[in-house]
Amino acid sequence: MMAKRKLAWNGPEIGYLGYDAMVLEGCYGGSGIERAIDVVHRALDAGMTMIDTADAYGNGHNEALVGKALRGRRDEAFIATKFGIVFDEEESGTDFLTGWNLPLKINGRSEYVRKALDISLRRLDVEEIDLWYMHYTDPGTPIEETVGAMEDAVRAGKVRYLGLSNVTAEEVRRAHAIHPITAVHYEYSLWRREAEEDLLPTLRELGISLVAWSPLGSDFAKTNRDRFEPFMGIAKELGITPAQLALAWVLHQGDDIIPVPGTRRPERIDENAKAADIALDITTLHRIDELARPGMSEGAAFV
Repeated sequence: MMAKRKLAWNGPEIGYLGYDAMVLEGCYGGSGIERAIDVVHRALDAGMTMIDTADAYGNGHNEALVGKALRGRRDEAFIATKFGIVFDEEESGTDFLTGWNLPLKINGRSEYVRKALDISLRRLDVEEIDLWYMHYTDPGTPIEETVGAMEDAVRAGKVRYLGLSNVTAEEVRRAHAIHPITAVHYEYSLWRREAEEDLLPTLRELGISLVAWSPLGSDFAKTNRDRFEPFMGIAKELGITPAQLALAWVLHQGDDIIPVPGTRRPERIDENAKAADIALDITTLHRIDELARPGMSEGAAFV
């Protein structure tokens, strides 16, 4: 069974790696409901206790799928979900344009926050969400108002821990002053290291964990073959896969980082889980760092 690390200063111990359910049925093409449920079960079997979803993934269908997959296994999972992205044209909110040119809205107003929570609880078929993120900051609503409404959910016993997603260091400080933030969900991989500039130092100062989405680097391997081939060479030397090396590198950046890779294939779950047991020496870490120093990041993603 996978070893565990503590989530922030105030959170529980969870598996070194979590599972990003975004790629499952109901979002970005889907994979079949029964197969998707099998993938979630395989993740739990491997010790990936954090199951990450959002109300925006598949416009709610992804949360419902996760809820179905966790029936009978709720006690084994640490459920993380998000709110704030609005697809309904009738719903108010601040206009938001993603990297995929999808016209959406962001709503962080207190009345919407309360409504979104109750809907997520019903979809997930749970009485309490373990970790509840604000998916994006609503530029039309003070973050203090949004987090204040989230704090009310904790007091009501509907949420255990609060998180933020895709935020700045300054926004983290403002939110943390209202209610303790347990985790920040942010893109981080060997190939995308912007978090190291201001965000990660701030999180460490405040005792907040980083939940790293897209820890394998999205489509970097396809678009940057010249830099990825030497990385594959290092993985081959170590007798591991490039995915395992990428995850092991993220895990070696600190005990306060929880990568959440996603996959539709059950066999990939087992491959990814083995990354938690890989030890990289200083020389290897230095060689890897030379391939993707901070400031060399490329590409964009949306989650």
